[in-house]
Amino acid sequence: MSALTFTLKYQPKQRLDMSPLVSANLVGKTVAEIAQLTLQCGKVLIPVGEFFDISGDDAQIIVINNSYDKLDFIGKEHDGGSITVNGDVGAYLGMGMKSGTITINGNAGLYAACEMKKGILEINGNTGDFLGGALPGNKMGMKGGVIVVKGNAGERVGDHMRRGLILIEGNAGDYCGSRMTAGTIAIMGNTGRYLGYAMRRGTLLLWNKPQLPPTFNDCGLHTLGFLPLLFASFKSINSKFADTSVAFNRVQRYAGDMSEIGQGEVLVRHT
Repeated sequence: MSALTFTLKYQPKQRLDMSPLVSANLVGKTVAEIAQLTLQCGKVLIPVGEFFDISGDDAQIIVINNSYDKLDFIGKEHDGGSITVNGDVGAYLGMGMKSGTITINGNAGLYAACEMKKGILEINGNTGDFLGGALPGNKMGMKGGVIVVKGNAGERVGDHMRRGLILIEGNAGDYCGSRMTAGTIAIMGNTGRYLGYAMRRGTLLLWNKPQLPPTFNDCGLHTLGFLPLLFASFKSINSKFADTSVAFNRVQRYAGDMSEIGQGEVLVRHT
């Protein structure tokens, strides 16, 4: 068996809803049957075969080639198997993802992994605002799983995050960890303004000193025994975080946000 491969023929002018192209919908279908499935493009429904050349027969291993930034909802509620995308993707990547893996060899748009439950999402480029966040009006963002970003992330990373792990090798924008309830966000690069805004619980692990709001208390220097265990858990992840040379256990600890219940923490590497 070979991977079920979708190769984009041309770039439509309207945004394309890719949510039907997940393993749960494709298992047991022939290439001809898959080609007849419809995708929402703007206001109309158009058969998959109009947009993609389709080959392969293993719906548990999906590959999308020639992707670009108007392909939205890739891997929505993905539940098992793998999706690999060669190129950029649009908004709502991995929305509500339940299990399996998604790998993006390019950049991602807004709301990547929003309300993700389990699984592993790897973005080998940059990503937009609200990574691992909650949809507008909802109060529970990412609930589990692992996100790895090799580039930079936009604003509101982990907004309303409830559980899980976000690893960012580059920079993160303003309001990182905003309204966070639990979980861990680790950032090797720099962070923007209003870090941990309205954060209730959870951990922000930083390699560089941030601009912290006055509602965070400086708790001094600490040597934390759990950090070597945390870094050891990164060894199985395809990321710079797996390199033992980046590990540390001596940190400057800040507690907050004191405008909330103040049980969150920001841990900054001490050099």
